Amino acid sequence: MSKSTDIRVNEAKWSTTQIDYRSPMKFGGRIVSDVTLLDVQIDVEDRSGKRAVGRGSMPLGNVWGWPSQTLDNQQTLARMRELGAAVANAANELSEFGDPLQLCTRLSHQYQALADQVTSAANSPEPMPRLAQLVCGSPTEAALFDAWGRTAQLNSYNMLGSDFVNQDLATWLGDDFAGEYLDQYTRRQPADHLPLYHLVGALDPLTASDLPSRLDDGLPETLGEWIVADGLTHLKIKLNGDDLPWDVDRVVRIDAVATEVQARRHVSHWCYSLDFNEKCQNVQYVLEFLAKLRANSPAGFERVQYIEQPTSRNLRANPDNVMHEAAKIKPVVIDESLVDLESLLLARELGYSGVALKACKGHSEALLMGAAAQKYGMFLCVQDLTCPGFSFLHSSSLAARVNSVSAIEGNGRQYCPAGNEAWKEKYPSMFEITDGKVGTFCLNGVGLGFE
Repeated sequence: MSKSTDIRVNEAKWSTTQIDYRSPMKFGGRIVSDVTLLDVQIDVEDRSGKRAVGRGSMPLGNVWGWPSQTLDNQQTLARMRELGAAVANAANELSEFGDPLQLCTRLSHQYQALADQVTSAANSPEPMPRLAQLVCGSPTEAALFDAWGRTAQLNSYNMLGSDFVNQDLATWLGDDFAGEYLDQYTRRQPADHLPLYHLVGALDPLTASDLPSRLDDGLPETLGEWIVADGLTHLKIKLNGDDLPWDVDRVVRIDAVATEVQARRHVSHWCYSLDFNEKCQNVQYVLEFLAKLRANSPAGFERVQYIEQPTSRNLRANPDNVMHEAAKIKPVVIDESLVDLESLLLARELGYSGVALKACKGHSEALLMGAAAQKYGMFLCVQDLTCPGFSFLHSSSLAARVNSVSAIEGNGRQYCPAGNEAWKEKYPSMFEITDGKVGTFCLNGVGLGFE
């Protein structure tokens, strides 16, 4: 099958940009102080010869995607940069026409071989994980979807039905999806607004007494200041996962600060997500944490909306880490574990009740996993990878278009606001937050929805 809107690649280019963080972020026991963005630009043409250029951008989140025990952060970053470039270069070899789902599938089948070439050339003592491979390929995927819509002068999210896509979802998701297309699981118009999840990192000051000194750069510096300035109602809390008293005390303290500030703002409803970054040894830690939190702060406990990936991302190596009991209390979502349909289905068997979608795992992967999660009745959320500028707009467009997503994480404005400067004037509703929400109504242009 073929469509007149099918595209093929004429030329793919890539570049990288490094941005220092405004303040360091701690998660998973590691500290991050800067971001390297991989930017990809792809020139395509459709079957009639009409051409357009698409763009993609994503942080190379090596600390998250490849938390190596044998390589340092600079080594994993270098290998991921090399793979990102290799994937973009491989796009130049996509000589056949197709829709982006087909093209991205052809590319993703090459990720492992390309990653092996990169690690072999560097004499790496370990292979690159699949999650890191997906991160490296995500800017190229985004550029393909963006170019597809721009060639047709349509929004790419409005091209996900049988009129534009050559194969139904059974091709990627199995017989349960025969005759179905992604348009059934996405919106034709973006959500007008989405609540913004603000990150409270393990190093982030809650009150003025937590500040050794002030940056005085015009931005908020404590949790209370952020809540007031941005009108926040959703807080994502980073926890240690291996220090139960500290984790419980941290949430109790955050809830106390939020309660005092929200009372002054006359706000009665707000919520939390809890991220243990896989550091919990087992589900018993989670259950004890929830019990102690409920005992120490009943209101804080009630405000917990969901829990992210509390134990190891390697689900097959840890089959005893089942989440059934925890998921009866709060939704428990997979994040780092989610790399394909097989991992989603395995997570369901192990008791996980939700999934975290991320544009950094690839646009097609996020759309497909979003469809699967909806089909199987799982809780859905969209998170970013400290995405600034273009990458945050991309992540937000995904959240605004996938059915049942109710909020978006976005912490680039906290940690690397310099990456947003070029976009703030054109998209103020996305980068100048005053009511705790991002105005995603503006992400309705051609391609991925923004210029």
